[in-house]
Amino acid sequence: MDSAAKDKIQPTLLPGSSCPGPEWPEQERAEQLARGAALKWASGIFYRPEQLARLSQYRSREVQRNCFLEARIKSVVQSYLEGVQTGVWQLARALEAVQGTREALSQAHHLLQELSQTSQTLAPLRERVVQHKQLQVLTQLLPRLQAVPAAVAHTQTLIDAQRFLEAYVSLRELEQLQEETWAPLGGLQLPIFQGLGLLAEALGQAVEAAAGAAGRLAREDPALLVAALRVAEVETERTILGQAPRDWRQRCLRALQEGLERIHFSSPGLPEPGALARWLEALQVALPAELATAEALVAPCCPPNYNVVQLWAHTLHSGLRRSVQQLLSRPELGAADAFALLHWALHVYMGEEMMGNLELGPEADVSQLEPLLTSENMEQLEAAFVAQVQVSVAQWLQKALDGEVAEWSKEQEPNTDPSGFYHSPMPAIVLQILAENIQVTSLISDSLHRRVHDMALSELAAFLRSFSDALIRFSRDHLRGAAPHYVPYLLAAFNHQSALSSSLSVLLPDGEASGVLAPIESALDDVQRRICRLVLEALQVELQPLFASLPSRHWLSSSELLHGVCEQTSHFCQDFWRVRKPAVQLLLAEAERTVVLQYLRALLQGRLVCRGADERTQAAERLRHDAAQLKELFLGLGLEESAHCAPVLLALGELLNLHDPTLLGLEVAGLRQKFPDVSEDHVSALLDLRGDVSREHRQAALSSLQAGPPPSPTGRPALFSLVPTPTPSLSSCLPSGPCS
Repeated sequence: MDSAAKDKIQPTLLPGSSCPGPEWPEQERAEQLARGAALKWASGIFYRPEQLARLSQYRSREVQRNCFLEARIKSVVQSYLEGVQTGVWQLARALEAVQGTREALSQAHHLLQELSQTSQTLAPLRERVVQHKQLQVLTQLLPRLQAVPAAVAHTQTLIDAQRFLEAYVSLRELEQLQEETWAPLGGLQLPIFQGLGLLAEALGQAVEAAAGAAGRLAREDPALLVAALRVAEVETERTILGQAPRDWRQRCLRALQEGLERIHFSSPGLPEPGALARWLEALQVALPAELATAEALVAPCCPPNYNVVQLWAHTLHSGLRRSVQQLLSRPELGAADAFALLHWALHVYMGEEMMGNLELGPEADVSQLEPLLTSENMEQLEAAFVAQVQVSVAQWLQKALDGEVAEWSKEQEPNTDPSGFYHSPMPAIVLQILAENIQVTSLISDSLHRRVHDMALSELAAFLRSFSDALIRFSRDHLRGAAPHYVPYLLAAFNHQSALSSSLSVLLPDGEASGVLAPIESALDDVQRRICRLVLEALQVELQPLFASLPSRHWLSSSELLHGVCEQTSHFCQDFWRVRKPAVQLLLAEAERTVVLQYLRALLQGRLVCRGADERTQAAERLRHDAAQLKELFLGLGLEESAHCAPVLLALGELLNLHDPTLLGLEVAGLRQKFPDVSEDHVSALLDLRGDVSREHRQAALSSLQAGPPPSPTGRPALFSLVPTPTPSLSSCLPSGPCS
């Protein structure tokens, strides 16, 4: 190593120091620690005086150690410097090699540029070579290429003649020739092959048309159908010139479906309003026949993966569902069409005659078919059917009512049945209209049956209201003198309502409680009460003039007055026997009660006051005689004795015939026990009729009316509560009353 290098390696010393200065703080700290350790060691060694004698030994040993360390340090530094020198030399050699490589690469780059320029001069020659190869291929294929137009025309002729296999073979040869020329020509398309695409499409359309007529071809020309499907299957997976495969299989499947739907469910073939039932009947025959044809004839002509029977079943089902939806979208779907569609969809379509046919194999897979009618369709059809039937039922019932009302104004009495009872076909017509509509819907579904049943009851209630209104108009016509046979027709109407009540059970659905008919039964009872009231009002009008002179002195001495009443009542009630039981008993009982009420009203008006005991006895006898006469009258008319109200006259006669006025309280209490609705005003009017009751006896009798035990239920109809009493005069006011 030269002196310059040594100078560079030699460390620099700080001024005034004999050792190198620290180049970093850690070095200075290490030096301080070393000095401290040395001082500590020296102070420990030379702490005792006897150790000072050995100071020279320690000094010489330390000098040797220092010399040894210096020698080793010099050796290490020398070895390090030699390694650095070797590395510098190797770096110089590497730099020279890199520079040589760089010069070689530059020369190669210049050579490549010169070669590219030379290659560009050869491009025309290369193009000539390619053209030469193409001409060579065309020269070899020229005889075949010249025959292409004739082959295309021949293939088209085969397609038109439906010779599909031969046409497909010819098309394949032409497309193979096109492929042989396409690659050598670098993807160049020759003009003579431009018509191959149209030719292939023509063959595809012909195959598709044959598949669309599969049902007919399976019967008439199965070989043609098989050929068409074989062409479709072979062509499905083949690719031409890198293009996507022609999926003729899917085209055939679509054609099969479209052909089926076109035959059975085309839009022009949908039925007109009112013709839906005939259309469904035709489908009921055509669809099973179509499935049988598919299973027996079409399936053997098709590949197994076509699942022809299942395809037929599902296609027919989907086409039928689509046609049904189109029908439901029409606003003019009538009740008959709605009923026919509901019945056919729920009970015929999936029944044994059609899709549920046991002869239909499992290939059809009809269990996976969607319902022909959705829940929304069912709701729409049921609502439309019920609404239209309701309109028709309302019209029929109104027509029946109009016909019945028209009979009321005739000059002849109502018709009678063989037993002599008043009779009209109206109840039977009404029940038949309602029962038939309820019964026929039981064939469809429970929900429709319930709807129609509720509708029928609603219309029957409306009919009864209309009938009641007609009765009111009839009574007004009677008052104007425009109803010559007023009472007989009321009695006939009574029979009508009785017939309706007795036959109302035909409207009760099977398994339903009779409580559902309670509103109708209540409405019928209301109509019967109205008829009965109108009859009794007519009777009352005829009897009022006869009771105008009761009571009177003439009444006391003669039975002519009540005899006239009985004759008039008997004449009025002579046709009551034409009312069927038990209604006739109700009518007779109400007539008898009306006569008795009229009698009581007249008796309690205060028109007569007995002048003595003889007249009281005579009045009591007259009451007993009148009661017996009324009893005889109504027993003769057929009224059961237990329903008579005339015994009230006997009780009043006993009150009038009582000789001891002090016993009036007991008699009044007994009267209240028999007739709980008797009031103080009625008793007071009877006491006025006696003419001999003092204030004290009157007060005692009326007090006994209140003080007596409460009356027990008797089951008698109300009498006194329907009899008004005259306003008491000042002379007859009780001491406790406002006029005392």
